[in-house]
Amino acid sequence: MRTALRAGSRNGRDAAPSAAENRGHAELARGRRQLFDGPVGDARETLLLAASLLAGDAPETAEAAHLGAADAAWASGDVVACLTTLDGTEVPGPAAGPAAATRVGGGSTTGEGGASTTGEGGASTTGPGGWVRDPFFRDYRDGMRALLARRPEHAAGPLRRVLDRARRDDRPERLLRAAAAALLLGDVHAARTAGARALAAARTTECAAFEARALEYLAYGELRAGRHAQARAHAEEGVRAALLAGHRNTAASHHAMLALAASIEGDTAAVAGYASAALATARRHGLAQAATLAEWAIARADLARGRPLDAADRLGPLVGPGPRRGHFAVWMLAVPCFVEAAVLAGQPEDARGVVADLARWAAFGADPHAPAQHARCRALLAADDREADDLYLRALALHDESGGDFERARTELLYGRWLRRRRRLREARGRLGAALVGFERCGAGAWADQTRGELRANGAASGKEPAVGLSGLTPQQLRIARHVAEGATNREVAQRLAVSTRTVDYHLRNVFAALGVRSRIELARMVDQEQRQEQR
Repeated sequence: MRTALRAGSRNGRDAAPSAAENRGHAELARGRRQLFDGPVGDARETLLLAASLLAGDAPETAEAAHLGAADAAWASGDVVACLTTLDGTEVPGPAAGPAAATRVGGGSTTGEGGASTTGEGGASTTGPGGWVRDPFFRDYRDGMRALLARRPEHAAGPLRRVLDRARRDDRPERLLRAAAAALLLGDVHAARTAGARALAAARTTECAAFEARALEYLAYGELRAGRHAQARAHAEEGVRAALLAGHRNTAASHHAMLALAASIEGDTAAVAGYASAALATARRHGLAQAATLAEWAIARADLARGRPLDAADRLGPLVGPGPRRGHFAVWMLAVPCFVEAAVLAGQPEDARGVVADLARWAAFGADPHAPAQHARCRALLAADDREADDLYLRALALHDESGGDFERARTELLYGRWLRRRRRLREARGRLGAALVGFERCGAGAWADQTRGELRANGAASGKEPAVGLSGLTPQQLRIARHVAEGATNREVAQRLAVSTRTVDYHLRNVFAALGVRSRIELARMVDQEQRQEQR
């Protein structure tokens, strides 16, 4: 009762703030600055201290500090710290140690700090650990906690109530929480809707910080929906807003999403530039989520350019068990890329272990594309042709349910390649043609180039452009092509270049596809012809 009277008196300005409350507000301001423009580990400790100082005199503001501390733990990828903070059991003290090895394969969004916590159609009550039982934030906290504790059956109800309440709200901080809840539920449409409303509200109040965060949710929602051009537009605008607000951590998230969008388009230089910008801040400030997204983007660009060995090497630590695994809300999204890269690089055994994780993630329900991706990964690893055929067809049927041109086109490309190698050329032509249309529709230039190479190898012109010359090969492909043209065997080429024979086999297949040749003799003729032209 005394706490309630003090809070009411403070709201009515009948009493001066206590020394603890004054210090609590100062720590809250410092913690929020650190959350968006500093080391997030420091931000968490500062915000927890603010919560403890404010709990007696300003319980609603203390809840905002608690939520901010949970957001900092989320950004750092520390599941245990995130759970204890959401439980309200964490107290200020020495910085928490590394996250436990147990991770969750759930979620797909960033946190949102600095939320105000006014009442929601009725008086708030104080819950365990000093939490104010505001219905909106209570449901948000309960849903997040259930997901992180691997209890999705307890998460859907609270998170759905967050979305329902947000439909009657126009405060940007609550709309951003609603966008986060929608992404956790796998409801990409609701996430984009809430993000767009938050953006409109932020622009009405001319708040660059909220605008940058709203654009972050919009960009991520567009990426999850397969709308990469729109995601890039939002992220480019988000970088400007974040830097205007002085929020380098938010800018790093936007740079990571720009790298992901560029990896679809096949712009290798852009991927490298955006990823470098994201990682520079992420490594200094402990932003595990932004770092994982940036690393995934680099690997996907390698895969798009026909470098699966490089992609597999980069993704392996991110998706495998151990301390180098990526952020718990992101690493499962990168698993399909790793499986594809490992299989194409001739290392299928490396991928088998993570397919079981992908099966659990697909059943989780937070990612509409995961069931189709899981079927595609199983097809890539299938030893029996009939099983693989059935799984590719199942994956395509699941893509019809989830939508998204890019993911479906990737499955069509892999299926078409598989059919071509089994000499089912007519079927392969249909699948590869569908893949090309899909990639062109979503602006996936490098992936479209791969598909045209497969079409040429299949004996069908794509109608878009002729086979590339030697200038279109990668440096490694060019070295291998010239050695083979001189008469060297694959084993001899491997010895000369200090690589495995399997690597030479892989690159040589891509050389044949890119040049539109079918034999070593044809390759030798093309190399000789281009060398003569260079000498003229």
